[in-house]
Amino acid sequence: MQIIESRADLQAWSDAERAAGRRIALVPTMGALHAGHLSLVREVRRHSDRVIVSIFVNPTQFDDPNDFSGYPRDPETDLAACREAGADVVFTPSVGELYPEGASTWVEVQGLSDPLCGATRPGHFRGVTTIVTKLFLAARPHVAIFGEKDFQQLAVLRRMTQDLGFGIEILGGQTVRESDGLALSSRNVRLGPQARRQARVIPEALDLAESLLASGESRRDVILETVTKKLGEASRAHIDYAELRDPVALEIAPERLEAPVLLAIALKLEADPDGRGAAVRLIDNRMLETRVLESPAARGPLIPFKGEIR
Repeated sequence: MQIIESRADLQAWSDAERAAGRRIALVPTMGALHAGHLSLVREVRRHSDRVIVSIFVNPTQFDDPNDFSGYPRDPETDLAACREAGADVVFTPSVGELYPEGASTWVEVQGLSDPLCGATRPGHFRGVTTIVTKLFLAARPHVAIFGEKDFQQLAVLRRMTQDLGFGIEILGGQTVRESDGLALSSRNVRLGPQARRQARVIPEALDLAESLLASGESRRDVILETVTKKLGEASRAHIDYAELRDPVALEIAPERLEAPVLLAIALKLEADPDGRGAAVRLIDNRMLETRVLESPAARGPLIPFKGEIR
């Protein structure tokens, strides 16, 4: 496994691999790697010959300086995990390498970046799309993979890749969960014991919404009210958002749900009262399948068929 720190060196490596006819994959990460990240490495390996994992805590996508400074960093453990997962290259650039002095160019996707996380974290997606563009130009991959836990990010990056004509296949990796259903996140390690227990309301709320839809409930507001009530059971948490959205355009779902719909949740958990842990914001989502129940009266009277079947 090679460790590369400069864009020029990574481009040269990728150019040589491309010239040899090999297909290159990129797994962008901010480090603090867990089983979810490693599942992305294994999945994208099935679609490529060479895998690059980038590790870079991107300062421009943090709206809170404390969140950036407190983001977990463990480079030695990350490198060992990449080696075990079978990465061919780990790209570990400095901030100055990707944002040289005087840099003033940004990449921004309008529309899809506006709701959900975009509404409460101004500038977040501009930072994401800008850094991913830089990584694409450095790694020159044929395919890249991002976790479906960050559903809006995945949608934004797919749009950016299409609009800018990168010619890169974008894959989504399934969310990996802990034994109690909480989605794996690098931020989970910052939760205090009490906050960690309360965080379980997130997967419980997702399960509850799924059960309601399976039972035939299709009223958007009823489902959201139930989800909000469940999230409210976490006494030391604040709801950033809990919304039902169209999974393609991310527009607000209709009052009656008649097609697959995205339930997206963001919850801010406080540090424990005894000072253990830190304030942590967690996101999660689930694609919900609807089941519209139609009454016999709505279908109209049954008319006997008297013709000939041909």
